[in-house]
Amino acid sequence: MPGSLTIGHHEAAATLDHTDAVRLAAVLDELAYLLGVPGPNRINDTQLAALCEGRSPDRAELARWSRGLAEELRGRHP
Repeated sequence: MPGSLTIGHHEAAATLDHTDAVRLAAVLDELAYLLGVPGPNRINDTQLAALCEGRSPDRAELARWSRGLAEELRGRHP
């Protein structure tokens, strides 16, 4: 992904090339899956807390956000 994304504090929006958007959508889908799947492959509570960056960990909300953003990246807005 180097070079395909530029975000600065002066930017109103970010642009991502298509190939990277497809790849990021796949990663977000996998994240949502790993948040919800039972068993040893599930993202544990410590990992969830790290992903929430100090906010109250909410597994279901993060999974919804990940799936929704993946859909947006694919151009299928809900």
